[in-house]
Amino acid sequence: MTAEPAAALAESDALDLLAHGQIEIEGRLVDASNTTLRAEITLGGMTRRCVYKPVRGERPLWDFPDGTLAGREVSAFLVSQATGWNLVPPTILRDGPLGPGALQLWIDEPDDAESLIGFVPAYDVPQGWLPVANARDEDGDAYALAHADDPRLARLAVFDAVINNADRKGGHVLYPATGVIQGVDHGVSFHTENKLRTVLWGWTGKSLIGEAGDVLGGLASRLEADLGEALEQHLTVSEVQHIRLRVRRLLRGGRFPKPSQDWPAIPWPPV
Repeated sequence: MTAEPAAALAESDALDLLAHGQIEIEGRLVDASNTTLRAEITLGGMTRRCVYKPVRGERPLWDFPDGTLAGREVSAFLVSQATGWNLVPPTILRDGPLGPGALQLWIDEPDDAESLIGFVPAYDVPQGWLPVANARDEDGDAYALAHADDPRLARLAVFDAVINNADRKGGHVLYPATGVIQGVDHGVSFHTENKLRTVLWGWTGKSLIGEAGDVLGGLASRLEADLGEALEQHLTVSEVQHIRLRVRRLLRGGRFPKPSQDWPAIPWPPV
């Protein structure tokens, strides 16, 4: 059975499918550093593709506790869900063919989808794009790492600051046919130390987008209630407390964060 486009699936239906559907693994995504499998999931005659990241396939990291990356993927979805911005595809934690792991709805991108992040000639940065860093290719030609000054990306930048995302590459940003922009691969997020690494530094030090105030205020309230309780199922109490601190800091400052001087600001490879 061929998987149908996931764009038409409501979030509640997607979560029900992920939680109760039968998983059939199709193959491994070889570019991922941890075991990442694409699969089909079927429930009641409905079939979609999904991404399955089993805990047993996580590569040990020196700065994140072993076996916690799947829970961080789920936590990112829970925070996204609380913002109302639809920034992360539906994601749950459940048993699969290789044991417990994160299961996320697969997002198809149109063939003509254009990335809003990338390397462009330094002398020809597209109008409306924000330069982030300078680079040269093997021939010595000058390029700029840049991204569009797009409110959908700005939402993602605010979200990354909240979850302390240490790996926002350009390739981790998806452009579904629905017109939203979504991010994936949030396993190295929610650290208690400042580890924000992103290609979305174009707004550094500038005022947050107008809608961010209300969204962050809502997060602050829910982190003291249902959202905080849900996150504590996957993160430590200290990690959840630091989410609260980051939200308060963003609300108080009202500006996009600046890169840390103690941590590489841009992930590698950036795109």
